[in-house]
Amino acid sequence: MYVATVPNRSSPPAILLRKSFRQDGKVHSRTLANLSSWDPARIQAFQRALRGEFDHLASPDPTLGPVFGLLFVLRQIADSLSLPAALGNSRVGKLALFLVLARVARQGSRWSAVRWAQDHAVAEVLGLTSFDEDDLYAALDDLCLRQEAIEKALYRRYLGRRAAPPALFLYDITSSYLEGEFNALGEHGYPRDGKPGKLRIVIGLLTDDQGEPLAVRVFAGNTGGPAAVAAQIRIVKDQFGVQELVFVGDRGMARSKGKQALEEAGLRYISALTVPQIRKLLSTGTPRMSLFAEQVCEVEADGVRYVLRKNEAEAAREQHRLEDKLAKLGRKVEARNQRVKQSKRCQPEAGRRQLQAWVARHKLTGQVELRVEGRAIVLEGKQAGIGQALQLAGCCAVATDVPKEQMNEQAVHDSYVRLRKVERDFRLLKTGLLEARPVFVRKESRTRGHVFCCMLALKLGREIERRLQAAFGTTDADPHAWTLADALAALNRLCLLEYRIDEKTKLTRLPNPDARQEEILAALGVRLPKK
Repeated sequence: MYVATVPNRSSPPAILLRKSFRQDGKVHSRTLANLSSWDPARIQAFQRALRGEFDHLASPDPTLGPVFGLLFVLRQIADSLSLPAALGNSRVGKLALFLVLARVARQGSRWSAVRWAQDHAVAEVLGLTSFDEDDLYAALDDLCLRQEAIEKALYRRYLGRRAAPPALFLYDITSSYLEGEFNALGEHGYPRDGKPGKLRIVIGLLTDDQGEPLAVRVFAGNTGGPAAVAAQIRIVKDQFGVQELVFVGDRGMARSKGKQALEEAGLRYISALTVPQIRKLLSTGTPRMSLFAEQVCEVEADGVRYVLRKNEAEAAREQHRLEDKLAKLGRKVEARNQRVKQSKRCQPEAGRRQLQAWVARHKLTGQVELRVEGRAIVLEGKQAGIGQALQLAGCCAVATDVPKEQMNEQAVHDSYVRLRKVERDFRLLKTGLLEARPVFVRKESRTRGHVFCCMLALKLGREIERRLQAAFGTTDADPHAWTLADALAALNRLCLLEYRIDEKTKLTRLPNPDARQEEILAALGVRLPKK
């Protein structure tokens, strides 16, 4: 066999694999394959192999190349969501796409993303040549600059999958603490993430009724809920062009400023009352305490509908938590009294102050009393305070101005319950898979770009989870079901193999996936390239 180059007039020559043989005393040739589509380096290596130059290498050992499977699969899922099209095909658009894919695959700083890229097939999958952390910071700036345009493009694609725009939007806010003291948006505010004393930012996430992320905004750390609500109203009305909708928000949205902003925009709302608001409502006599039951009940006052329900299971959990706190406090008091007995220098009053601080921290101030009698600390429970604390345990009052003809009381209650999907997304966004916090960047544009990048990664992660659960189920039903983390770990093992021919020539091969990887690829609907 030999490789023949056949001229083809003005077109490129044909590269043919031929076999010569003798018949009736004459030499003939037969074409076995057309190699015109092969790379020149591959053809050259094949010619050398036919000449026997590698006969001494019975089985050349390959070198492990970059990881291919993980980035390739993430890119394919991103294509199905139109993420690359929305981000653009320019170099900065590709860098932004890399940031989104890398946020799903591996969390960390921009510098760590550069190091991570060295082990993955970034050039083969994304067509990106070498880049450094400054290029990625520039991509964050670009994400911030084009955020609204990208959100609009993704929203148009989202509408293409639905018969009509959503009539129900879920909205919630959270905060994320910052590392360092120099961030353009960093302010001291309410520590929702349990990190008092640190600068923070406030993040507002807008989703549809199923929890799919649609938009995200970043505010200064001292921004309140009503101000964030007004910003989201502008998104749905001006950016998405939705005129009639129902806003489902957390308890902070039910305050006067939040409701006023929605009323001025002509939008409806569904939100839950805080415990003080429920007590104030009960004091008016409009709803009675007996109306809080497992069965959803509705009352109306001053043009506002209140949907009432008591979750007995949640009430039992709250009672158990309170009993556990009281038991723990009793053990602390006993331990302190034992120390006072053993040491004359140990003062009971100092111990009482420490325990009083613990009581305040665990919100037991009105339920217990600590006093010193002689050299002993006495703990006494206040039954009236304990009863008041447990009175509204498991109780929920959802306020709405949606007419009854549009939504009944059960639909209103269920709509508010869906807000848990946004809370789950916040956990995934902040401390789970994506690890958006802590935020290390300083500039306002990069802070906004970082959070927007995390939201796009959240869309991608949710889509992968949806496909995996459709094929394997959830871990609630099957503890051995494949999860997103399992799939990422399995695909991270699919590497390219490189065969060195000589100092200048090498061949690259993609090995066949193993059985587990085949299952995951089939569930995700992704096919690996043949070459």
